[in-house]
Amino acid sequence: MENMREQLENAGRAVLETRNPEETFELGKCLGKAAYAGQVCTLIGELGVGKTVFTQGFAAGLGVDGPVSSPTFTILQIYDDGHLPFYHFDVYRIADVEEMEEIGYEECFYGEGVSLIEWANLIEEILPEQYTRITIEKDLEQGFDYRRITLQRIG
Repeated sequence: MENMREQLENAGRAVLETRNPEETFELGKCLGKAAYAGQVCTLIGELGVGKTVFTQGFAAGLGVDGPVSSPTFTILQIYDDGHLPFYHFDVYRIADVEEMEEIGYEECFYGEGVSLIEWANLIEEILPEQYTRITIEKDLEQGFDYRRITLQRIG
């Protein structure tokens, strides 16, 4: 975790590796514990790469007690039982950015909570100037459960 912070501070980018879902969860948890009000994180990765596991860890780090699942059909799930409100977006099914306006995304992005947006590459034009991009990738040559997780400060 210290190495990750140092990389982010010095280069604006950190590359981490996990070898199983439990490690991916724990990394998400560490980032959730370090989250701050008004932070926006984007989560990029193919289907089945571990975005939900990572998000569950992130929510646990924020102190969210209940179950966390991907809001694929509802687009937004709000959890307010942690130490900060947690706005979990899954914009995979967004047909038009105007749908984000209808659900009040600005209140979440610029409010007192933390936003985590899955498939954020589909709504890049409305992302704030500054955010943290989290990319999760598989590398089957490294093993079935191996994940390369890149954190990058944008803006």
